[in-house]
Amino acid sequence: MSIRNRRSGLILLAGLTLAAALAFLAWQRTLSPDTAASIVQGNGRIEAVEIDIAARQPGRLESIEVREGDLVRAGQLLARMDTASLQAQARQAEARLRQAEDGVATSRSLLAQRASEKAAAEAIVAQRESERSAAERRAKRLADLQRQAFVSQQQLDDQAEALDRARAALSVAKAQVAATDAAIATAENQIRASESAVDAARAEVTRIQTDIQDGELKAPRDGRVQMIVARPGEIVGAGGRVLNLVDLTDVYMTFFLPTRAAGRIALGSEARLVLDAAPQYVIPARISFVADVAQFTPKTVETQVEREKLMFRVRAQIAPELLEKHLDHVKTGLPGVAHVKLDAAVSWPPELQVRIPE
Repeated sequence: MSIRNRRSGLILLAGLTLAAALAFLAWQRTLSPDTAASIVQGNGRIEAVEIDIAARQPGRLESIEVREGDLVRAGQLLARMDTASLQAQARQAEARLRQAEDGVATSRSLLAQRASEKAAAEAIVAQRESERSAAERRAKRLADLQRQAFVSQQQLDDQAEALDRARAALSVAKAQVAATDAAIATAENQIRASESAVDAARAEVTRIQTDIQDGELKAPRDGRVQMIVARPGEIVGAGGRVLNLVDLTDVYMTFFLPTRAAGRIALGSEARLVLDAAPQYVIPARISFVADVAQFTPKTVETQVEREKLMFRVRAQIAPELLEKHLDHVKTGLPGVAHVKLDAAVSWPPELQVRIPE
């Protein structure tokens, strides 16, 4: 660029700046003194919260279901990851789940069998106790008869031997009951282990199904597709961005005000936004944020004049219910002017009364 062209550019920039200042002064003069002192303005741009739509698991991007600039609703499918491998893992996990469930059924059947064996063993114990009691009573009678010389010693010895056999048989039967108790405890442990295997297999199935569902990337809320980052066929890492949304339910204008004005603004104060692209409309808003640290600060702050150079970032939020009615018209990046009331008792002048598209 030549020196002459640079000078021309500087002259044009100075002229535009002077024109803007004169326009602002002219606007201030149209207001009453009270109104002019109670309403401040700042240049800014319409912004919105951006949402990155990313893949939770690494994989190949199968398809993109939207285009840049599309208006999407919450829950709408935006993109789909290739889940063929996950589908195979899901079938394998479901097979393990069925196997674990069969193991539970087998363990419960074994427990029922052991319970039946215990019942049979307890019946044998009852029978052996009856036989032992009968043998004891017969041995006692024979002992009485032997003292009266009605039976021989051999008969008494034979009966004593029969009593010993009855007692031994009873001990064997009781040991069998104890063995079945141990078998039942083992079967119960097997059931618990099988049920744990079922829980683990079911959790694995749920995890894989969740991964498959996460392969369908859906809009978390209403918004507009701002940028598509990845294309079908590309490999996306875990957390890799696929596309970017602008949340059309969280739209605001960011602008800057000097110290004196920023210090008087309360959160929730009324504001009016006028966009350069549609100056015929006046959009209502409310102050939702005032920075606690100056954005533009001179190197030293030693005098009142230098303190007045401090500029604070301010945000005027547009009501979500108003945005919902005009989603098709909401666009970010548009420049405009934000007007803020410093005194709630002051009325808006006619040119700043709310006018929105129908």
